Amino acid sequence: MGAIMWIVGLDGVGGLARGWYAIPLILAISLVYSASRHENTSLILVRAARLVLTIGGFMLAVLAVLLILSRGG
Repeated sequence: MGAIMWIVGLDGVGGLARGWYAIPLILAISLVYSASRHENTSLILVRAARLVLTIGGFMLAVLAVLLILSRGG
């Protein structure tokens, strides 16, 4: 539970939590990558949204594995 509190910023340290920096990075990476592959604006947005979900899902899966491993199994 401590790791989740650290990520979302509820650990009492104050300031912006480290985990929230991932959101604008994921959005920027997805938009730039999709825009470099397509010219149609609607297609760019659809592909970027799909990539946001893919990257976000992968990061959440890795977080879940790390939380399970940190609890000892």
